[in-house]
Amino acid sequence: MNSIHRTPADPGMPPDVAAAKPARVSWLAKLGPGLITGAADDDPSGIATYSQAGAQFGFGMLWTVLLTYPLMVGIQVISARIGRVSGHGLATNIRRHFPRSLLYLIVGLLLVANTINIAADVAAMGQALQLLAGGPSQLYALGFGMVSLLLQVFIPYRNYVRILKWLTLALMAYVATVLVVQVPWLTVLHDTLIPPLSWKAAYLTTVVAVFGTTISPYLFFWQASQEVEDMQADPHALALKRAPHQVSTNFNRIKADTVIGMGFSNVVAFCIILTTAVTLHAHGIGNIDSSAQAATALRPIAGEFAFLLFSLGIIGTGLLAVPVLAGSAAYAMAGAFGWTGSLEAQPKAAKKFYAIIAGATLVGAALCFTPVDPIKALYWSAVVNGVISVPIMVVMMLMARRHAIMGKLVISQRLKLLGWLCTGVMALAVVAMFATLGG
Repeated sequence: MNSIHRTPADPGMPPDVAAAKPARVSWLAKLGPGLITGAADDDPSGIATYSQAGAQFGFGMLWTVLLTYPLMVGIQVISARIGRVSGHGLATNIRRHFPRSLLYLIVGLLLVANTINIAADVAAMGQALQLLAGGPSQLYALGFGMVSLLLQVFIPYRNYVRILKWLTLALMAYVATVLVVQVPWLTVLHDTLIPPLSWKAAYLTTVVAVFGTTISPYLFFWQASQEVEDMQADPHALALKRAPHQVSTNFNRIKADTVIGMGFSNVVAFCIILTTAVTLHAHGIGNIDSSAQAATALRPIAGEFAFLLFSLGIIGTGLLAVPVLAGSAAYAMAGAFGWTGSLEAQPKAAKKFYAIIAGATLVGAALCFTPVDPIKALYWSAVVNGVISVPIMVVMMLMARRHAIMGKLVISQRLKLLGWLCTGVMALAVVAMFATLGG
């Protein structure tokens, strides 16, 4: 191994090599894949799901956010480690170590689900802008899709990831919304820690929807691939199984990045459920079909400022989530078929990769002009996501313990238990989902 990859603690490192080491950066600059992944989880379709949960069941759904947090952290840390340790994304590792039939099934379903999710997100963004400015929501949706596509194609990864980081601030709109409504905090604390559980089909379906929205397959593929992107963008970095001296620093970074990113995501989800519970549910509004409808319903109850914050948050989170959805589909397809796949690559050097991004984004935007109801389509994409998340997590857990992929850096027993717990909870959620489909 070339000495340029040594750390200052390595014995006998030449002074000129030490000078070549990059300068220390702030903890904020180290946040990236985990923060963006967590923020992208609160996309407009997720906002609609959380709004429906709060509107229909009030504070009785807040407990789900507490439960999903450690599960999200565990499974996302595992996906990030697979990418950073092996130097390859999830799809590439599946292609190399698992049956092709499994690979093509997972990647195909992921592409379909992500495209439908993009359609629902850009539709919600268009409706939110229509609420604020008037005009045609469908054209706005197409415009948002085009802007997202152009940013991904023409801005190099290192610059683009900075844009995505700044877009995570859009989620603060939902934290701010909580501050402008009256909240009975003692009741919130009681119902969160001692929730009024129900075995009714509607309640179980909503629990499944929250879990499926929070723990989604596209997030696994995105975070693993972003770790690979960050590694390739750093001339000093190597796949960790070949660079044991870089393990401690990167594992600590991944843990902090993921804990903060998923924490941010779940705080926002908590705030959305709380806001709609204390306003819509308290005023007898229990049926919300979209994030834009939630914003509209808030207006006469919580006031103009809450409505404005909620609507702007839909647009900001959509601009963050659409590239993550399209990008994760492109990473999965590139890994499955061995294409060049990187947001750092020029379009001419990665034509097929960018073609998937363009196709998923434009088809998603085009669905807004068809009779297809994006909300109903989103429901079925959530069904697909819920179903495929379980085999994907099973495969991830097998990968994370396989020496051929992870070398000596297989996951610890503690992380293994947390990962399998998350997999088991999602499997139960899928069973519950199918049990309630006919209800």
